[in-house]
Amino acid sequence: MRFIFLALALSSALSAQVAYEDILKGPGSNWLTYAGSYNGWRHTPNTQITPENAGSLVPKWVYRVPNARGLQTSPLAHDGVLYVTNTNSVYALDARSGRLIWSYVDSRAERQSPNRGAAILGDKVYFITSDNYLTALDRSTGAVIFSKQYARLEDGVSSSSAPLAVKDKIIVGSSGGDSGVRGFLAALDAETGEEVWRTYTIPAHGEPGSETWGDLIDWGGGATWLSGTFDPQLNTLYWTTGNAWPDFNGKVRPGDNLYTSSLLALDVDTGKFTWHFQFTPHDTHDWDAQSWPMLVDLDWKGSPRKLVLHANRNGFFYVLDRVTGEFLSGTQLTDNVTWASGIDAKGRPILIEGKEPTLEGNWVCPSVKGATNWMGQTFHPGTGLIYILTLEQCGWFNLSEQEPVPMKNFPGGGATEEGGQVILRAIDPTTGKRAWEYPMTGYGRMWTGTVSTASGVIITGDDAGQLAAIDAKSGSHLWNLNLG
Repeated sequence: MRFIFLALALSSALSAQVAYEDILKGPGSNWLTYAGSYNGWRHTPNTQITPENAGSLVPKWVYRVPNARGLQTSPLAHDGVLYVTNTNSVYALDARSGRLIWSYVDSRAERQSPNRGAAILGDKVYFITSDNYLTALDRSTGAVIFSKQYARLEDGVSSSSAPLAVKDKIIVGSSGGDSGVRGFLAALDAETGEEVWRTYTIPAHGEPGSETWGDLIDWGGGATWLSGTFDPQLNTLYWTTGNAWPDFNGKVRPGDNLYTSSLLALDVDTGKFTWHFQFTPHDTHDWDAQSWPMLVDLDWKGSPRKLVLHANRNGFFYVLDRVTGEFLSGTQLTDNVTWASGIDAKGRPILIEGKEPTLEGNWVCPSVKGATNWMGQTFHPGTGLIYILTLEQCGWFNLSEQEPVPMKNFPGGGATEEGGQVILRAIDPTTGKRAWEYPMTGYGRMWTGTVSTASGVIITGDDAGQLAAIDAKSGSHLWNLNLG
């Protein structure tokens, strides 16, 4: 199968440097972060594509990304140039014609893993290789300016996230939590690649939170393989963490296992925790929190409030105060949730007995894929709705008697999924209620995301290989294109 990147718009040519202030402005003619803006909305002020004319969209060009087995990237756009990543590689394309301007492939990299995108700042484009190098390329030529290693494969750590450029720093995360690692976030100097700070998601022995672990604390997981969001007024990063390790065997790690399956709020200058919130304490179903923390300012129960919205793999949709981390609301995201009957007043799940993985296997909803996952979500300020691709699917969860050994790719059991349906849902974050839903045909295995336009169109992909346009207000189908 050949994977393609397809453009439906046009732009101009290379020019000025990208300042931090440019990223602060959010999307316009440019798209400068994975989610388009620091608040994570994946929303553009574009008004050219409307519900009335979306049916007339036609492809302008196709670029076939070399050696792409599957693209999980979100391209950046600046001054008419698109920056597209693949495994250990970056391609600069003319957005008007699809012509390749330059490409960079790191043939030295020792591992082949998906790459979810780049960062841009000044005259540089940044991306991370699978074996943990932050590489800075000249934006005009693709020449290497520096390549700095910030973690080692020998420690079980790999990398796949899109880095985030904030002020004069590049924020990078870590992968490998399913094999036993100590997850972390690190801030690297944008000019030199030197480390400014590093914050671990698993406490060291004797630190606060270490009492929530057993003997495996040194390998607890908590990877940070999705990019984050940022509030410049609060000077705070919001970053989600991965599952505890071993994934399915909770007996060897008694306690809540902080700070796995959590949302962390960190001071961007120091990396110190401002607060944390754990969605799934003592997770035994691999429902990590790697789904976007979306920042919105809305009226909450009659008063304006700074909120962070989070659709979790565990089947619930959360609203938190982003200043304090206070839990405000937890509502069911999907219809099939069988492991918990709800969320209590403190934000903890109300567990249903007998849903842990067993040697014989336990049938639980959602499946190991989760009710949603890392793919992009959208908040539309015009409709006030958040648009989330959800998965109605259940699966078997098994426990293993094998002794867990770090860095041996052993999750403490296994999980399977059967059937399922992907549904695009529009949710009112102030109530948790659905405004509409758009069921998709197919096999319940898509990993696409969403983006919205100010004129009221949601662009997404469906489960049958179609690029699709949906009316943001009604959920009506507007257009589709078969990408195979």
